[in-house]
Amino acid sequence: MSRLIVSVSGVRGIVGETLTSEVAREFGRAFATMLGEGKTVIIGRDTRSSGEMIRDAVMAGLNAGGVNAVDLGIVSTPGVALMVGRLKADGGIVITASHNPLPYNGIKFLTPQGLALSVDKDKAAQLNSAWENKKFSTAARKGNVTINHDTHRIHIQAVCDILDVEAIRARHYKVVLDSINGAGVEAGKMLLDRLGCELVHINNKLDGDFTHEPEPIAKNLTGLCDAVRQHGADIGFAQDPDADRLVVVDENGTFIGEEYTLALTAQFILGQRRGNLATNLCTSRMIDDVAEQAGVKVFRSPTGEANVASAMVEHKCIFGGEGNGGAMDPRVVIVRDSFVGMGLLLNHLARSGKTVSQLVAGIPRYELLKDKFPCPLGAAQRAIAAVAAAYKGRAGASFDDRDGLRIDLPQGWLQIRASNTEPIMRISAEAKTLKEAQAMAQEVRKIADANLG
Repeated sequence: MSRLIVSVSGVRGIVGETLTSEVAREFGRAFATMLGEGKTVIIGRDTRSSGEMIRDAVMAGLNAGGVNAVDLGIVSTPGVALMVGRLKADGGIVITASHNPLPYNGIKFLTPQGLALSVDKDKAAQLNSAWENKKFSTAARKGNVTINHDTHRIHIQAVCDILDVEAIRARHYKVVLDSINGAGVEAGKMLLDRLGCELVHINNKLDGDFTHEPEPIAKNLTGLCDAVRQHGADIGFAQDPDADRLVVVDENGTFIGEEYTLALTAQFILGQRRGNLATNLCTSRMIDDVAEQAGVKVFRSPTGEANVASAMVEHKCIFGGEGNGGAMDPRVVIVRDSFVGMGLLLNHLARSGKTVSQLVAGIPRYELLKDKFPCPLGAAQRAIAAVAAAYKGRAGASFDDRDGLRIDLPQGWLQIRASNTEPIMRISAEAKTLKEAQAMAQEVRKIADANLG
């Protein structure tokens, strides 16, 4: 049986094995204990069939601890984050396992600002301690549950408020959207209709039946590429199950890579406004090139949108995100948001008069390889230390250990880190040529394997 993954952001596990209704109820009790009686929590979920069971259990735990719950129903993760702020709630919960396969589900906890709880390590530790020790507060009065169906309307209006809607509508773009039968179905259609697009919507049912592996990477999106070519579309978009990540396919049906979502949206933003950017340590150098062209800085943080959000606030950045397809615009909500990504990319096309492939050609290209492999519990640091020792003294090497280990070299950069949500390690390597990136990734993997036993 796989283990329950408990991190500073929340919990993920296989439903019915490690993530049961009892575990979900206990985490609801723990969150209520952390917040205190009389507080209010916003809850939303993706379309996984297990979502209702986990939601009900979490709400039962919250109510038992005297906390009120506002049920948004099936909504995106950025939608929940937005509504936490709009409703002035004391916290939020998203029932989702993001891009993990269908047997998984998870519980993600949000701060009053709509950020992952990992932004407040003390609160995260308090939550996990309450759960581990089963020390839950007893409420004098039970909490209640109310229903709110306003998320999509409020969210899409917030996105449109930062766009030149009429400029986009005048282009009558044909768009193929793959919502993977996830939480982005309704709001995705709402946004693209509002922007005057001719929508070809594939995998657009709210049934949680993921028709392909949910992570929006090239091998899982051949159907989207085919649909763009078949329909002669101007652009193709793919969301993940909780609709915080966005990946783009160009007008030729070519998957252009998840890193381009952030690079292209940042390029558009910097064409309209001047200000610094923030991203994480494993995002492509394309964002640095885009920033350099505009004469602004990029501030890097450890992986995780809450870390990027913290960097954005600290350095007063106007835009940011992660290279996994996550665009973050604080004018809407300071978390990854696929709807912000779609709107900004369509606005970029409309303002520039260019095609997606032409915009892509205007950004320096790199080869970025990403690999993942199983990692025994507690072994990650041993592998990271071995990589650091192997590269010590290399000409031109600089080290950053805020998130695993990133090493910048004259020919590119590499990173090795443990995942926060899965029992795996991740390797990233980027260089100007595929051969150089492969060589770096293979060397790091060999060192890691030798030290993981």
